[in-house]
Amino acid sequence: MRSILPPACLLLAFLVPRPAFAQKRAIAFDDYIALKSVSDPQLSPDGKWVAYTVSTPSLQDNRNVARVWVAEVATGRSRALTGGPGSDRQPRWSPDGKTLAFISTRDSGAQIWVLPIAGGDARKVSRLADGASDPVWLPDGSGLLVVSDIKWPPNQEIDQRNGEYPTEARIWTGMMWRHWDDFRAGKRQHLFRVDVASGRATDLTPVDHDVPTIATGGDGDVAVSPDGREILVAAHADTTVADNTNVDLFAIDSAGKLRPIITSPGADNTPRYSPDGKWLAYLSMERPGFEADRLRLMLVARAGAQAGARPVETTAGWNLSVGSYTWCPNSKCIYAVVEERGRDNIYRIDIPGYKRTRAVSGGVNTGVQVAPDNRTLAYLHQSNTQPPEVWVSGSASKALSHQTDSAVATLDLPPLEEFAFVGALGDSVFGWTQKPPAFDQSRKYPIIYLIHGGPQGAWTDSWGPRWNNQMFAARGFVVAEVNFHGSTGYGQKFTDAISQHWGDYPYEDLMKGLDVVARLPYVDSTRMGAAGASYGGYMVYWIAGHTHRFKVLVDHDGVFNPVSMAGSTEELWFTDWEFGGPLYSKRELYDKWSPLNHVSDWKTPMLIVHSQLDYRVDLSEGYQAFTAAKRMGVAAKFLYFPDEGHWILRPRNRRIWWGTVLDWLEGYLNERPHP
Repeated sequence: MRSILPPACLLLAFLVPRPAFAQKRAIAFDDYIALKSVSDPQLSPDGKWVAYTVSTPSLQDNRNVARVWVAEVATGRSRALTGGPGSDRQPRWSPDGKTLAFISTRDSGAQIWVLPIAGGDARKVSRLADGASDPVWLPDGSGLLVVSDIKWPPNQEIDQRNGEYPTEARIWTGMMWRHWDDFRAGKRQHLFRVDVASGRATDLTPVDHDVPTIATGGDGDVAVSPDGREILVAAHADTTVADNTNVDLFAIDSAGKLRPIITSPGADNTPRYSPDGKWLAYLSMERPGFEADRLRLMLVARAGAQAGARPVETTAGWNLSVGSYTWCPNSKCIYAVVEERGRDNIYRIDIPGYKRTRAVSGGVNTGVQVAPDNRTLAYLHQSNTQPPEVWVSGSASKALSHQTDSAVATLDLPPLEEFAFVGALGDSVFGWTQKPPAFDQSRKYPIIYLIHGGPQGAWTDSWGPRWNNQMFAARGFVVAEVNFHGSTGYGQKFTDAISQHWGDYPYEDLMKGLDVVARLPYVDSTRMGAAGASYGGYMVYWIAGHTHRFKVLVDHDGVFNPVSMAGSTEELWFTDWEFGGPLYSKRELYDKWSPLNHVSDWKTPMLIVHSQLDYRVDLSEGYQAFTAAKRMGVAAKFLYFPDEGHWILRPRNRRIWWGTVLDWLEGYLNERPHP
């Protein structure tokens, strides 16, 4: 396909307009599904351009179609770089800024393509059997590192048993045979070097491990030293990986062996060399077995790392986690994304000295890239009223991309309002409320009480690609959310509080928060519904057996029976940590916090949603809950997706999900008939 990237002078002709509209209306599903999704901003080495990905959901094709765009930082002018069949994503600038590599599915699956910036055709580089992802350029521009699945081991028992008559049968003998929505039995994830000139791919990690790790990883787990002499990966090299989080950093030698560089009992990931090659930074969790421990930003001299020197924590004394980070070009500072009280803020950390300065705040800000001046940032910004767009900050912050502006301008999107109260353990607890469009202070509105998953997660001031507040509010509901004990962004002690306390502290917070919201003058406390997913689904089941304050419930992929969850989930360290140990040694705690034991008190109508490919919370959890509801005489409905995992991702399935969920809620809260 011919590149459609024009010279820089022609780029100035392309500007996405942002018209103003006088009349605004509530968002509908057709509006929601038509919104483009901007992600993955990548700043060019000279700081003049930002490449990013724009995805458009298609009901017609039942998939998301992604394209690579580029915007000029100085002018904001932007245009699409790619088109044609398939999807294009993960743009990465070459070290000299003359070539853009990206992953495209336009021919034979997801492969690396390269596009000369001066003009010319995009060229396919890789031909890996199972495709490529997560490209990282080598410093000299001669090749890229990519991740790809391979059959492992090459000769398997099932092949011998199949003989000339292949089947879909699988045989495995180890743990972690499936992960999220992916069957891992019989394959490994390996790191390959792909030569740009010849396309030749070399497996750099021909070992019986997933390299980089597929679990408890970070925001990019492959790093190349600036001199190109060393490659670091985050990998789990234990014989059994399902029951612990012992991810470490390894150097890959010329024979494909992994040499440990950074080791600790907890998870170490996200390695980054400083641009001058003197320092190695990475993220680390201190406690083994806990996937939601505080992420500390660690630093060690590169020479010291080789000699086993003790790393230094640059975030010592802070009780918040670093979610992602990037070095300044001069190696004298790091910009880090930190979740903080329902927002993702960007901090500058000076090296050395470790002084922290908040650089960007408000909403959710991620994907930070730093310009050559060490102060101008390109990043992804979003809020509850604004889908993600690329922004830049220098003397002032401004939007660089405008993919959703014209659509959002037509919609009445009320902002979040923060509230606080004293919750469990006497702690301050925070939450959000959102009024419906065309709000009338004199009316009384029903409430939808949303409960987040994790359980170590949080409701943030973000757009919400799946559980979107605006979509609930558009049906005339007040939306309320509480970041209960266990939520992230309020200090590690607050996050820790939920472990082994699934049913008490969070439930107390939720009920006290509900008291606050129910007293609002525009809320009808006789018409309240609750909905949640994953741990939020667990809490919906728990609520059903402990209170009748709600008229209707929605449960998505919830944990109904922790005992069966412990035997069917794939990341065993999760249930081990949350319930104090393996089921066989801590049965009493699994039973104590089991909604199964309280189904005799269920009375509230309940919609249950669960999917076949959910390997984190197995489909059987939903089946058990539905059976219990029907046997208790509770009005119940089951929505099943055979082709989804823990989240609903396909556009047509999202349409079914939203229609079914909103109609179920509206039927009971507004007493209207619905399908």
